[in-house]
Amino acid sequence: MQRMGMVIGIAPERIDEYKSLHAAVWPQVLERLAQAHVKNYSIFLRQPENLLFGYWEYHGSDFEADMAAIADHAETRRWWTFCSPCQQPLASRAEGEHWAMMEQVFHVD
Repeated sequence: MQRMGMVIGIAPERIDEYKSLHAAVWPQVLERLAQAHVKNYSIFLRQPENLLFGYWEYHGSDFEADMAAIADHAETRRWWTFCSPCQQPLASRAEGEHWAMMEQVFHVD
C-alpha cells in the first residue's frame, strides 16, 4: 500500500459548489476509484489560502495503468467537467499533473 498526498488551489468563489459536489459524489466515480485500487480517499480544504489537500491509499501494483483507467472512464471525465473549473492547479506542479503530488516525509500508525 502506498500513501499519496496531493494539493491544488480552489477558486474562492467556487468553494460552496465544490463542497456540494463532494457531498454527493456520483456512485460510478466512486466505483471506478475502487476498481483502480484507491482507498481511504479524503479531500481537505485550507482557507484562507484556498488550497485543497487530497490523500488516498493506493493498493494496486500498476499506478500508471490504474490512473489511465480512471482517466478513460466516461463518467469520471464528465465528473471532472464540474470539478475542474473550481480548481486552480499550482504553477509548480509537474508536467502532466493537475493535482500536484506531494512527498511523504512522515508517517506513524
